[in-house]
Amino acid sequence: MAKFLMLIGVIVAVVLLVKNYQRSLARQDEKTADQPVPVKPEDMVRCDHCGVHLPKSESFLSQGRFFCSDEHRRLGAPGSDR
Repeated sequence: MAKFLMLIGVIVAVVLLVKNYQRSLARQDEKTADQPVPVKPEDMVRCDHCGVHLPKSESFLSQGRFFCSDEHRRLGAPGSDR
């Protein structure tokens, strides 16, 4: 009878250890999911027409010059021959 109780005790201990391990893995997954993704800084450029600064990815490029909008790209830089 003592061996049977000992076997049940070992089985219960193993089950508790496995559950505790699974919980710790779930907590680690939650921590990594909650961390913000690092954002790389983006180059800023200046509109040749109005002078506003904007991210390079949002600018319009024409003849090596950056513009904030398609309208400003069509108008060109102030004082230019466009």
